Amino acid sequence: MTTRRQSKASSVSADGSYGFDPAESVSHFLVHIPTGSQKPVEISEHLSWDSEHVGASVHVGSHPDGQLRTRLARSKWNEIADVVRAEFNTRLKKLGKRAGKWATGYNPVSRPLGKELTLLAWAIEDADPALVPTAISNWLGLMPEERWWLYTMTAAASGDYVAGRAVGWRKAIRFALTENPVAGRPSDAYVVPEFFRLVKDAMVEEEKAVSSTDTANGMTS
Repeated sequence: MTTRRQSKASSVSADGSYGFDPAESVSHFLVHIPTGSQKPVEISEHLSWDSEHVGASVHVGSHPDGQLRTRLARSKWNEIADVVRAEFNTRLKKLGKRAGKWATGYNPVSRPLGKELTLLAWAIEDADPALVPTAISNWLGLMPEERWWLYTMTAAASGDYVAGRAVGWRKAIRFALTENPVAGRPSDAYVVPEFFRLVKDAMVEEEKAVSSTDTANGMTS
């Protein structure tokens, strides 16, 4: 079931975005930074672009276009915002593209960069705030191609905002980036294979938890 969020239509320009150019590709992510310093920041994935109705299609559900991927506590967003801005703008500059900036409202982000940002957000959305710096360091230690691959795998298996939280790949992403060092590894040592083990471990733990719950329920029946 898809739940559409009530949102007023708003006109947003791609200027100032992070690498998003609708003339090249309409697929993008939106980072919604609401007014009010305590309100959470939302990241959604979009397959179409309508500059006159940006944000109106954001929803929680199975429809792929406009799906909310995560809602991040403002304190955690504040901790990663400048790091992400610097990382993305360094790469955009090398490509000869305009630098981006975060602003209140809807911020378009190119699909590749949006995947990377969402991966980091998934790692910290349910993590202890004290572990956010570790996640940032480990995220920076990943190559862009690794971030893209990990996002794709996680989105396919447990990318739903509600049903995917703290299970499977989402759980493994959090564990890997907040508790396992990536920074300092040899440049030719890919971290991706380690995630297969982490996902397997996470699923085994979930199966044990479900089994224990079922057993306890059976004893009390």
